[in-house]
Amino acid sequence: MAAGGRGAAAAALLLAVSVALPPARAFSVPLQRPAACATDRYFDSSRLACAPCGAHQRQSAGGSSCVCEPGYRMVSSNGGFSVTCEKCPENMSGVTQDGWNCITCPKGLTLEGKCKCPNNEILVERSIDGILLNEALCIHCNGSEQSFSASDASGSRCVRCEKTFIHVSKSCDCSSPNILTGGLCFFAQESLPPKGVATVRFAQLGITLTSAWFLKNLQSSAFACWLYSNVTACQALGNMCVMNMNSLSSSSTDACGLFQYIFIGTARLGIIHSIAYWRHNLPWLYYGDQPGLASQVLEKNHFPTTFSFKGRDKDVKLQFIAASFDAAGNFLKWQSLEGGILQLCPDTETKLDAAYTFGTTYQQSCKISVSKILLDFANPIFYDLFLEYNDDNGQQHLWAVPVLNLNLQYNEKFVNQGTNMNNWLLTRRFFLVDTLSGKETDLGKPPRVIRIASEIAISIRLVSHMQRGTIYPPLITIAYTDVLVQNPEIQSVMVSFSVNYEMDQSEARIQTDVALGVLGGLAVLWSLLKTAGWKRRTGSSIIDLQTVFKFLLFYAGDLANVFFIITVGTGIYWLVFFKAQQFVSVLLPLPSQEEDFVTYIACAFSLKALQFLQLLISQLTVDIFFIDWERPKGKVLKAVEGEGVIKSAAAPVSIWRTYFIANEWNEIQTVRKINPLFQVLAVLFFLEVVGFSNLALMDASSSLTRSSESYVAPWSRILRFGVSVALWIAIAILQVIFFSVFYERFVEDKISQFVDLCCVSNISVFLLSHNCFGYYIHGRSVHGHADTNMEEMNMNLKREAENLCSQRGLLPNTDGQTFQISISRKMRLHYDWIHETLTRKRGPARLLESSANTFEQSTRAYNTMNKFLGSFIDHVHKEMDYIVKDKLLLERILGMEFMEPIEKSIFYNDEGHSFIDVLYYGNETTLLIFDILFFSVVDLASQSFVLAAILTYLQQEIFRFIRNTLGQKNLASKTLVDERFLI
Repeated sequence: MAAGGRGAAAAALLLAVSVALPPARAFSVPLQRPAACATDRYFDSSRLACAPCGAHQRQSAGGSSCVCEPGYRMVSSNGGFSVTCEKCPENMSGVTQDGWNCITCPKGLTLEGKCKCPNNEILVERSIDGILLNEALCIHCNGSEQSFSASDASGSRCVRCEKTFIHVSKSCDCSSPNILTGGLCFFAQESLPPKGVATVRFAQLGITLTSAWFLKNLQSSAFACWLYSNVTACQALGNMCVMNMNSLSSSSTDACGLFQYIFIGTARLGIIHSIAYWRHNLPWLYYGDQPGLASQVLEKNHFPTTFSFKGRDKDVKLQFIAASFDAAGNFLKWQSLEGGILQLCPDTETKLDAAYTFGTTYQQSCKISVSKILLDFANPIFYDLFLEYNDDNGQQHLWAVPVLNLNLQYNEKFVNQGTNMNNWLLTRRFFLVDTLSGKETDLGKPPRVIRIASEIAISIRLVSHMQRGTIYPPLITIAYTDVLVQNPEIQSVMVSFSVNYEMDQSEARIQTDVALGVLGGLAVLWSLLKTAGWKRRTGSSIIDLQTVFKFLLFYAGDLANVFFIITVGTGIYWLVFFKAQQFVSVLLPLPSQEEDFVTYIACAFSLKALQFLQLLISQLTVDIFFIDWERPKGKVLKAVEGEGVIKSAAAPVSIWRTYFIANEWNEIQTVRKINPLFQVLAVLFFLEVVGFSNLALMDASSSLTRSSESYVAPWSRILRFGVSVALWIAIAILQVIFFSVFYERFVEDKISQFVDLCCVSNISVFLLSHNCFGYYIHGRSVHGHADTNMEEMNMNLKREAENLCSQRGLLPNTDGQTFQISISRKMRLHYDWIHETLTRKRGPARLLESSANTFEQSTRAYNTMNKFLGSFIDHVHKEMDYIVKDKLLLERILGMEFMEPIEKSIFYNDEGHSFIDVLYYGNETTLLIFDILFFSVVDLASQSFVLAAILTYLQQEIFRFIRNTLGQKNLASKTLVDERFLI
């Protein structure tokens, strides 16, 4: 009963609350910011809203509590949120520094109602035992000798005054005509540097600001550095020059102008470590500005240690170390770069450290919000970068790393600096983020402009013709971005960090150009020979526009092979020599240096695609006819249509054998020497599953497996091409060996089986790929007929196996069944004349015989062509006879015929089944290269082996479908076989 009562009460309470809350704004609160609270209100963090202060109270400096108004003291306070104030009496109008008591202030009040004292006096409100005085005391600091004291910044105690005051005035005052700047005092009559310009130029924004930091510290740092060789002041002056982008304007006395003035005027101090650009007490900022100095610095001396990827002497770590300084010029510490101090993008320490593994190209980029930059880099840090190494005695040394600042404001000598190394001006010190120089008025306020190192690249260049991993001094290149701070929460900056390894590629380019020139010249000669052979085979002797066009097509295919050979050789060269080297002797080309290589691949693909299309068109337009040698067996009675009588006629010969051969030919049109699907799947398996794709990464590791936690270097397009092409070629060669040595010998050889089937079927194949050139498959049965029953067929095959009958060859006592044929012009004209009846059926109806239909025309044309070609093979036509001979060795090598068939056609013995040239099977090299280039182009464009494999297989199937479909139509058209029987 009690439980039921409590449940009802809870339900009623929930109902009441739900009625009280607005339906759409039940969980909505207004947005109020601390800055929006009025002076008599404070920001209550528990309510996230402004709340009123009590009587005689106002908002505190932080805005999150209330304090008593001037002339009122605190009676009680609950952490500043609940304050009670009481007015001070007239004779004690001041309030103590802690705000709890009233006190008399003889020297006046501050705006906050507190007691104040003049300069060099300190405020005393309590006695030494803590008793509050009725009247505050202002005690004068003794600025005379020996004390030389003055009040500190808080005004609560006397401290010894700054030493320059004592040196100049023998007191704590810097009265006229002495110069007071930056809290330091200087003699006016001393030889001082010129007055500095406290401005910072942000060139990208077109803004020049008067920097509060420069205004406070520039002149004093220059004076102290000049007069006293103060190390900290000199470092601070150098930092201000770096913040001003190492400006070298000769007409300005900005931070860099003052630094140069002191650098020139302090030659008497000597240099450090025998380095001419490193003056005593001054930071090392420049290498000098004479043209050509950069190339001397970067190429004259080698880095005195070597690197190796493998073996007991393996050394792949670049020991970068940086000396770090704060903006005021104080040395902070030595820092190793392996902690990722130069990488602004967040990442794991393991991946960050990979940046300094020799040979591993490192790239990292991200977008950082301005608010995070302001939070993490409130105080800029300056770095002098070195590369650590050990000499022969094991002594540690440092090699200074030069800096190429792309934002450097050049003087008139370097206006047209371009990209020539001789015109570079190298510097030393740099920073990552500058949030200090862009503050205009108050150093405690946010900056108006910040400067960020948005691009940092460390370049390591290999010394040419050295086999022991010798490098030139590294170079760090920095590009800064100026950001006008407006809304830090939504503003962001893209930053990147990279480590690149490069070597002089000029020799490789020269060798490539030489190879391209030599092979390109040979391709021209080879194309001319092909064109001459083509002219001979077409029976034409004049050079016309078609000849020129054909030469260009031949040259396109041969030039594609030249580009393919060069790119394959280049890719495999870099793959083998970069990944397998022990001592570093070669480094990969940079992405910008791979453009020529990618261009060669694109040219090879375009030209090979043109050759492939020309090949496809030529195969789809061949002339082919099946000669049926079968003769009628006896006679049959046949009714004569329209006459009503029955006459005897020759028994018809079955057409099914011709249909059968036509279907077999149709099936072998797209048979290849490899299995295309297996080829694509095998390549993809080795790349993605086995891990060969890891060999395409721009690092020195030759491992096929990588940890998911380790850094993954960017891809090299040359290595991607080299790995994929090597796998394509290797797997294709293995497939060809397997099919030619095992499968076709012990399982199935479709080409040889087709030739055998022609002989068993008593069908010969007459094929013309050119106007006067083609191929002949002699399929005349040695048994005289093929239309027979199973018993007789088996008996015939048994007799043939036991050599109880003649051989299958065209010539007596020979086995030669396949020939290349070069027919005479007269023979070709007669062939075309017979075939004309078939082409005429597509002409105007008025030209067709009125009593003949299309079927009858085709039948007559087929019978006439069959009879003519059969009689031609049997040497019936003496005016169109032929001879059989062997090709010369040179003819076989060049793929052309030297003898022209003027009066007699020529049949060349062919033991290699060269009729496959009109099939896919005989053009495997062209098809394979086209597939490889198609795969490579898709991969280089998408950086995805999977997508490249899918699209390669799709294009194979599309072109196979086109070849099958159009080839079938051509077969039906040229052989006069009804297309409905081709399945």
